[in-house]
Amino acid sequence: MNIDESGPRARGRVITYSAPEGTPASEDFALSVNGESVFVHQARVSAVPVNQVWPGYQRPLEQTEIASFASFDFEGTVTIVVETREAVGSVVVRPLSYEIVPEVGDNRLTFKLSRPCQVVVEVNGRHGALHLFANPQESDQPDPDDPKVRYFGPGVHHAGIIELRDGESAYLAGGAIVHGVITATDACDIRITGRGILDASGFGRTDGPQMIALLGCRDVKIEGIILRDPHVWTVVPALCSGVHINNIKLIGLWRYNADGIDLVNSRDVIIENCFVRAFDDNIVLKGFELWHGRPTEMAPLHDIIVRHCVLWNDWGRALEIGAETRSTAIHDIVFADCDIIHFVHRAMDIQNGDRALVYDVLFENIRVEEAIVEGEFREDIAEYVSDPSQVGLLLELIVAANAYSKDTARGAIHDITFRKVTAQGERWPMSRLEGYDAEHPVRRILFENLVIQGQPIESLEEGRMLTNPYVEEIAFA
Repeated sequence: MNIDESGPRARGRVITYSAPEGTPASEDFALSVNGESVFVHQARVSAVPVNQVWPGYQRPLEQTEIASFASFDFEGTVTIVVETREAVGSVVVRPLSYEIVPEVGDNRLTFKLSRPCQVVVEVNGRHGALHLFANPQESDQPDPDDPKVRYFGPGVHHAGIIELRDGESAYLAGGAIVHGVITATDACDIRITGRGILDASGFGRTDGPQMIALLGCRDVKIEGIILRDPHVWTVVPALCSGVHINNIKLIGLWRYNADGIDLVNSRDVIIENCFVRAFDDNIVLKGFELWHGRPTEMAPLHDIIVRHCVLWNDWGRALEIGAETRSTAIHDIVFADCDIIHFVHRAMDIQNGDRALVYDVLFENIRVEEAIVEGEFREDIAEYVSDPSQVGLLLELIVAANAYSKDTARGAIHDITFRKVTAQGERWPMSRLEGYDAEHPVRRILFENLVIQGQPIESLEEGRMLTNPYVEEIAFA
């Protein structure tokens, strides 16, 4: 660990972490923060939005590429210098809402950061991007000798399946790469924290539980770590309550069903200050009747807040409720102050495919940037060919059976608010609202300050929103 102690606080205090010997470094970027060199890691990510329902083999590497990421801690104001392998023809720093415009030389970018955040630097297009995770300085580091702490110091660890029990913690120090997954069942007061990397690249699809798999747990804190290359879904609290997920970074999600954060029949959850780049869905709320052999009793999902997150969606959906909604109700849900920097199918959606009543859901201050258009992988020319007409939907509210439905009963969607939502991509994303029948409608939907490509939207027609006869009481403010 290197610490820059020089200068006043306003100039910025930086903490960087060395990578274990033999760790592959980025071939595309070099990085310094206030003159301190920062190691730039590699991660495999999706290159093209091509998916199959699990065909019995893993996704072809030809559909992927290598991206870069780096992490450091700081306070004050710091100067970021990025050296690029390619000459810089164009550069975009996302989220656009941060209004970062770097100074550009032939192979150098310079800009400043004054608060913790996650940014993506796209040089000459979105492929091979650099992901920067600028963290606040750590507090409450545990005692390495505490018997309740599974402590992983700097270096490489082959931990396998790490099981936590009541009052236990897993701590991944900066500079640690831990090959493994973390699980807990019916545990209370558990912590998964640090600045290290949890890596599941050595796991096959059925070799273990999800990367962080929590079942029936209470009072959970997950904070600070980087999660790379999950074999299935990444972070999955199921039948949990009192969960706080803060400042975690998900990168390298390229395999089939590589969801980001999936909440299953859980309640009292806060997800904040996180970065999720996922091949499949980014942050999603789901209901099941059975989870890993345990009946859920269709437990409701409620009192859930997702805020201050940056999302890059490489194939599925960014902010979602569904498609499985086997729950008595899904309500009191807030998605707030999030930047969706890329999306493919849906930026925001509620797919009510089962019996749940979904209501009192707020999408507020959601900023949607650029859509990735879908197409097909042409075997004859061994290239992916995009179709400019295939642009995903900005939002979808739908009550209907889908490929994942198990219920014969149908639910409904009502009292949903979209407030201060903007979309500014090159292509206009349409939207869809569809109820199931008169008893299972989409009802009482408010759009307040919805803006698409700079145009305030005051009607379904202006928003290019498709509806069916079972959509009622739509209002624009």
